[in-house]
Amino acid sequence: MIATPLLTTSRLILRPLELADHEQAQPLFGRWEVVRYLRNQVPWPYPPDGAYTFYREIALPQMQRGEAWHWSLRLKATPQQMIGSISLIKGDTDNRGFWIAPPWWGQGLASEAADAVTDFWFDVLDFERLVVPKAAENVASRKISEKQNMRLVGTEFRDYVSGRLPTEIWAITRQEWHARRNAEKH
Repeated sequence: MIATPLLTTSRLILRPLELADHEQAQPLFGRWEVVRYLRNQVPWPYPPDGAYTFYREIALPQMQRGEAWHWSLRLKATPQQMIGSISLIKGDTDNRGFWIAPPWWGQGLASEAADAVTDFWFDVLDFERLVVPKAAENVASRKISEKQNMRLVGTEFRDYVSGRLPTEIWAITRQEWHARRNAEKH
């Protein structure tokens, strides 16, 4: 079992999720524009103890069992302020998810965090394939998959907080990821 490590990028600190993070996550996460494209397992309206309950009952036990790796996202310039979260989950159909609060949208931070955890997925956890489903109308999330050279491998319908929506399934193999990362270095 590999514990969730502290990761850093040029602008971000990805700190392993802690129960205390719920205090900052609750007001940032419990917003329609943040949750509308998340799976319908997220309750809506978001309850006042939603973040606490999710961290205590789902995320932290997953981390302890080695089934998932969850991080809070923080800018290096303001490490005391949580701005979002990113997760990796074992399985065949849904391996990565993230959210960033609206004040930090459009700055490339989700791409930066996604690259860091994708490196971890392939280089440390040693998985062969990363699969990332997303609501087809979630253009910002699709752009991250495209930027990472992921391939669209399927479509289906899934239930989200905002309803039943067409879903795109994106994937990349370890070999494809390493080829992309090596091309960036040259």
